[in-house]
Amino acid sequence: MIDVTHHHFETRDVRLHYVTAGSGYPIVLLHGWPQSWYSWHKLIPTLAKKYSIIAPDLRGLGDSSRPSSGYEKANIAEDIRLLVQEHLGIDQYYLIAHDWGGPVAFVLASENAQCVKKLVMLDTAVPGDGSGTFSQNGRRWHHAFHQTKGLPEALVSGREEIYFGWFYDNYGYQKNAISQEDQIEYLRTYKKPDTLRSGFAYYRALDEDVRYNEELLRLNGKLTMPVLAFGGGSTFGRGIETFESLTRVSKNVSGGVIQDCGHWIQEEKPTEVLDYIMPFFESESLTI
Repeated sequence: MIDVTHHHFETRDVRLHYVTAGSGYPIVLLHGWPQSWYSWHKLIPTLAKKYSIIAPDLRGLGDSSRPSSGYEKANIAEDIRLLVQEHLGIDQYYLIAHDWGGPVAFVLASENAQCVKKLVMLDTAVPGDGSGTFSQNGRRWHHAFHQTKGLPEALVSGREEIYFGWFYDNYGYQKNAISQEDQIEYLRTYKKPDTLRSGFAYYRALDEDVRYNEELLRLNGKLTMPVLAFGGGSTFGRGIETFESLTRVSKNVSGGVIQDCGHWIQEEKPTEVLDYIMPFFESESLTI
């Protein structure tokens, strides 16, 4: 049985909650919306047998604090840099990201290429990758809804179980991949005061994220560390788009599509995800 230890780190305008487990070479795990560090609970027991796990709750989500601003992904990447590289003193690590954790991970990897030795991206994409399809041309209908100032807060408040529950139940392909027990844990934090605002702020910062990443790619070029990129092949999974997005912004990409899997990729297909991740980390692939 792997023990998970809870911690807090205060920096700038935010108090980050994070968990640690295991020992060995560090792996940092970045979750998405509407989730928390807990989205990795099916992977952590196996990863922690060989690696040291650091899984933070991102700014405004989970058990981290809810600042009034700062939800640009470059700013959230700086939160993670301060936690991992400054507070914990880790100068090299692997990085795994899902959903909104992906855009955060891209900035972190681009600006700290000497620290992020390998990157795994799961059912996510990079804003500003040149495709213009981060929201899948409206298929991810909630992006525009969440960007509408004030309205989603008014409509969802008091109905969190209904609204978030729809995503938990419908954005995956494998039924009950996010169990009722899991949903209770997510809703425990997503019903906290101001979490609707802070969660929707991730979407409202998208235009700035695009501008920032376009400039980052112009200045730094493509990522050079090895990248593994997979999308879920069914329902609301991004399919091959995750691999294609990372191919546009990286020089050394492998991956593809995990079939019979939707958006909740690490919870729907944890064994298959681990079957790809473990050899990727253990291989001797080099930075280009």
